[in-house]
Amino acid sequence: MIKKEEFKVLKTSRIDTELGPMVAIADEAFLYFLEFIDRKGFEKQLQKFLKKTGISIIEGSTKPIESIEKELRLYFEGKLTDFKTPIIMTGTPFQQNVWKELLKIPLGETRSYKDIAAAVGQSQAARAVGTANGSNKLAIIIPCHRVINAGGALGGYAGGLHRKKRILQLEKRVS
Repeated sequence: MIKKEEFKVLKTSRIDTELGPMVAIADEAFLYFLEFIDRKGFEKQLQKFLKKTGISIIEGSTKPIESIEKELRLYFEGKLTDFKTPIIMTGTPFQQNVWKELLKIPLGETRSYKDIAAAVGQSQAARAVGTANGSNKLAIIIPCHRVINAGGALGGYAGGLHRKKRILQLEKRVS
């Protein structure tokens, strides 16, 4: 039996952006999930997140959802370089270490998967870094789009390479 204090419900809202609709999931204090609706594996990623956390979601808005909606609008207008919406990163310790390292990549710059692996102290773990990037539940905020192949090619992006390219172009102009 679930105790009342253990049961958590988050709110979800659709956010329209110039690169397509996104889904945001948050409670009254933190944003947990932000992803493009048509991202590769979206439904699987969302179900895995809900199952792992034991959280239920309902339609609605919260302060973090309102905040990220405003910040995304400013970001795509080239007027925002640093997100302030409070977030919760849900993942393994390795994934969280990778995501924290991604947050250090300056706007308009990129790093290779190998660079990130070395930065988290596991220089042979470039593929694992790629897997952690693909598990990122906070698109754009945690800038997995700033990670490219060592040779300079864009590499992968679950939101689509067309988006990755446009996001990087936007950030280059703003930086």
